[in-house]
Amino acid sequence: MTDPHPGDALPALTGPVEVVGAGLIGTSIALVCRRLGLDVVLRDTSEENIRTATGLGAGRAVTPADRPQLVVVAVPPVAIPDAIVAALGRSDAVVTDVGSVKAAPLEAVAARVRAADLARYVGSHPMAGSERSGPLAASAALFDGRPWAVTPHPGAPESVVGLVEALVLECGAAPLRMAPDEHDRAVARTSHLPHLAAVLVAGRLATAPPEHLALSGQGVRDVTRVAASDPALWQQILEANSEAVLDLLAEVRADLDALMTAVAADAGPDLVEILVRGNDGTAAIPGKHGGPARPTRSVFVSVPDHPGELARLFGDAGEVGVNIEDVHIDHDPGRPVGLTELVVEQNSAERLLAALESRGWTTHR
Repeated sequence: MTDPHPGDALPALTGPVEVVGAGLIGTSIALVCRRLGLDVVLRDTSEENIRTATGLGAGRAVTPADRPQLVVVAVPPVAIPDAIVAALGRSDAVVTDVGSVKAAPLEAVAARVRAADLARYVGSHPMAGSERSGPLAASAALFDGRPWAVTPHPGAPESVVGLVEALVLECGAAPLRMAPDEHDRAVARTSHLPHLAAVLVAGRLATAPPEHLALSGQGVRDVTRVAASDPALWQQILEANSEAVLDLLAEVRADLDALMTAVAADAGPDLVEILVRGNDGTAAIPGKHGGPARPTRSVFVSVPDHPGELARLFGDAGEVGVNIEDVHIDHDPGRPVGLTELVVEQNSAERLLAALESRGWTTHR
């Protein structure tokens, strides 16, 4: 995996840009391109999506006379190879797709087009999204600061790869070059496996007694949040990346067997070793801006559940000069307050606690 060299001159993205698939990702890319003043044309099998996206200012419906410089394929995974082949056949434009699996679509496209046409295709994958879908969920800020994999194949010239990277940079994202199969192993580990873990934990809640669910806290919400995503979409993603996902699931199965053995045998040291590996994995996740993770601490504050209180809390934290790295809100169903967790740098926590308490906030140490 390599970063593009910041000193290299990238090809200019001048447009027109054709976006195939006016959903969340496609419309968000289109909004960015329109903000840059580029001509954007939209293609989608859903007329409603086209009407909505054009109404949002994301571009205009494609016409037979359009000759794009770049085509962005943003369709469901099962439709990606056909859409790439069609785009390569319509014009001499550079084509990228933004699907979450790269090796299988490349293999399928390579079997159907000439080498000269394949040279105009480079896959990519923005690590950005939402549990919401469709053009109404789109935002030109969706990719700000997010990693965006660019996955060239050996036959792709630098000018083609560079144009895709120019789009990534214009979207405010950080391009990372990776081989397609390396990308698929990476997202299996960092996206697909975590999603399945969330699904399995959330599935244990579906038939739980109400009195059990009444004890739900922020922890279970954090672990299960992504399990609310579209099952049909995830079926396609997992089937397209089955080999990499199955390898990791086998490793997790072995870990689960070891965990069950340790718990059943009251094997304290073995259990601690497993828990420590979890600490190590959490610490390995990159911190802000891709840098090393910094130690953080949670500050818990009771916040009355009525308008303006969160803004007042954030304002007080800002006056103290403490940056909030993350925030979670756990609403107490029995009281008109929410327990707000402010995640801050470890060395700022005591200062923030003292300052908030001096301003009348109820904190929990």
